[in-house]
Amino acid sequence: MNPGLKQFVEYLTIEKRHSPHTVAAYRRDISGFLDAFSGETLHCITTSAIREYFLSLKKKGLATRSLARVLSSLKAFYRFLLQENLVDVNPVEILESPSLWRKLPGILSLQDVEALLNAPDESTPQGQRDRAMLELLYATGLRVSELVGLKTGNLNLEVGYLRSFGKGDKERVIPMGDAARQQVKLYIQEVRPKYLKNNVNNDLFLSRRGVRMTRQGFWKLLKQYVRQAGIAAEVSPHTLRHAFATHLLERGADLRSVQQMLGHSDIATTQIYTHILQERMRDILDRHHPRA
Repeated sequence: MNPGLKQFVEYLTIEKRHSPHTVAAYRRDISGFLDAFSGETLHCITTSAIREYFLSLKKKGLATRSLARVLSSLKAFYRFLLQENLVDVNPVEILESPSLWRKLPGILSLQDVEALLNAPDESTPQGQRDRAMLELLYATGLRVSELVGLKTGNLNLEVGYLRSFGKGDKERVIPMGDAARQQVKLYIQEVRPKYLKNNVNNDLFLSRRGVRMTRQGFWKLLKQYVRQAGIAAEVSPHTLRHAFATHLLERGADLRSVQQMLGHSDIATTQIYTHILQERMRDILDRHHPRA
């Protein structure tokens, strides 16, 4: 038995006075974890590696309730190790409960993205605005709340960057591609003044009433364009954010850059996309390799 686990079991039995059944459950969960990292010391196991471990358990079919129990066991184990100065940091402290994990929406193919971006009728002011919003969402990976919260002063169309304030009001600077920049520029020059109607408002995207576009309003528009584009997959505003990240990684972008553009505080959150890519590569291999 691992020395740290042995001390932890004694602590649960003698000091915490847990029942033999509870102690056995802790031992089983932690033993499985330590077996998975048998070649590493406790000091070297990172948060990212532990998240990978949980994702592997989930892929094997472990129920959400069981995953939550394992995480609870590990959190108690690492708190004890930290208390006893057996480790310097607690890598599981920031991991959220598996019951809060959300399945990523289906990733749109490039063809679906093109169909969606082309769905708005650009002969109308609304179509020009909506095309600009869709292009910008896909080009930058913004959250929908960040998209509708943009101010005109957040954009530098000459250089091709925008400033966004994400969760916790954390500021990040994101580059824009030429397609999104041109669409937004067209909207600002041709459509926004019509919607503004001589009022003062520095919100970038406006409704026809001259007020800021809402998340709910954009959601309704998106559902309409998904239908028009004939996309069968379930699509939400977040789907374009996931498509942005996945398509970048598929084309060789490094994970750290994608993390910064998405505004993830922990790279472990971004690493979930690597699992999507691995599954896609596995599927491609199975379908196309002559000896798969």
